[in-house]
Amino acid sequence: MSRIEQQTRKMATQQGFIAALDQSGGSTPKALNLYGIKNDAWSDDAQMFALVHQMRTRIITTPAFNGDRILAAILFENTMDRDIQGQPTADYLWNVKRVVPILKVDKGLAAESDGVQLMNPMPGLGALLEKAVAKRIFGTKMRSVIKQAHAAGIEAIVAQQFEIGRQILAAGLVPIIEPEVDIKCPDKAAAEELLKAGLLKQLDALPADRQVMLKLTLPEQDNLYAACIGHPRVLRVVALSGGYSREESNRRLARQRGMIASFSRALVEGLSAQMSDAEFDAAMDASIQSVFEASRS
Repeated sequence: MSRIEQQTRKMATQQGFIAALDQSGGSTPKALNLYGIKNDAWSDDAQMFALVHQMRTRIITTPAFNGDRILAAILFENTMDRDIQGQPTADYLWNVKRVVPILKVDKGLAAESDGVQLMNPMPGLGALLEKAVAKRIFGTKMRSVIKQAHAAGIEAIVAQQFEIGRQILAAGLVPIIEPEVDIKCPDKAAAEELLKAGLLKQLDALPADRQVMLKLTLPEQDNLYAACIGHPRVLRVVALSGGYSREESNRRLARQRGMIASFSRALVEGLSAQMSDAEFDAAMDASIQSVFEASRS
């Protein structure tokens, strides 16, 4: 069985969740601050990205971080371009940890319009996808945000996600479609109903031999996305924590049948650069186990 076949089978069938380690330029300082490294620890972007790679290396190399409970890890480009213990990050994840490598490809959010934030243009996407394939990345992830239950805005956000998703599929990668519903959306349940309808329409239009993944905010109505989870064009539906604490995220996720976690901040909540290796490893193991259990429903 080829590497791609092995990774596809793992993503489709194994219990577990996706670790989102993809904070990029704008969110990196906050991620480092939460980890206990303050802004005066670096003087330029090169130093900042070196520090965040040290943090991610510590997370990925901890004994608890492996393919038994973690299906995949989402990286951003700077992490993909670096090495861990002498191997390119994507190769280390798969060869050593049996964790499927996924790449964040979006370039941030446009200004809000019609109650949503579309993705910024991605003029270099083709070249990035070629590089991702060369570096043995399995799939991609791209995020846009729904702020209001605005029908035209939500239709536009889903259309953009799938338009770019088709380009990613054509490059031989599996896209994670991520139209996040802001947890502060004043009519979150209505926005989620509009989103579900838009997703199903776009999924029905995909070719029969193509599959995508969906990354969705934990919904107000439990099991709202059951039709998406069971759709033949969907490899997996994963949940983002969206600002909920790990405890609240796990509680909400455990009520969603067939949905698994793809947590970022909630996964690494409580980790600190000041921890000893033993403390860090124990905290990482407890976090991974709690998210794994919530993803088993």
